[in-house]
Amino acid sequence: MSSPHGSNFAGRVGWGSRPAVVVVDLVRAYTDAGGPFFLDGQQDRVLAATADLLAAARAAAVPVLWTVVRYAPDLADGGFFPAKVPALACFAEGADGGWGELALAPAADDALVVKQHASAFAGTSLAGSLRARGVDTVVVAGVSTSGCVRATATDALAEGFRPVVVREACGDRSEALHENNLADLDAKYADVVGLADALTHLGGRD
Repeated sequence: MSSPHGSNFAGRVGWGSRPAVVVVDLVRAYTDAGGPFFLDGQQDRVLAATADLLAAARAAAVPVLWTVVRYAPDLADGGFFPAKVPALACFAEGADGGWGELALAPAADDALVVKQHASAFAGTSLAGSLRARGVDTVVVAGVSTSGCVRATATDALAEGFRPVVVREACGDRSEALHENNLADLDAKYADVVGLADALTHLGGRD
């Protein structure tokens, strides 16, 4: 994709030899009508694309890791994040609605990473888990593009992984938010690729 930042941006990090798929916060709060973070029109695309990505990853024995947000009942472990985004209270222990339930079913050998902040790497075991598996490329799906997907991809780069964000497998509360943040990610922090490209790379591994 062309860079809105000019010719000095949007270089390629490329694919390494050991990818893992990280599905960020793909829970009912985003995918179900009435959810506090409802995608409102993008949810079907995100769910279908993520399901295709997972099928390809599993067929190729690529590790899959999921993230979810969980807080103590008083939100004390969230720092100032719930103050900025009060709707995060839906992920507190004992909260009504079941909004933190995964929207797709994980496989038995998938890993689950519990987090309290936007990035899947902030204060979690994710980087260590990926390194223990020999991973060099983090393929990011999930929600939201402007928030936890963006933060996760940015921190993946900082942690020394190759970040690849799959366009169709991410979503936000408007197409403008989704597209603008994909443009920024592709310019500075990650390679944004289409689903077909991601499926080809995952399926073409030795």
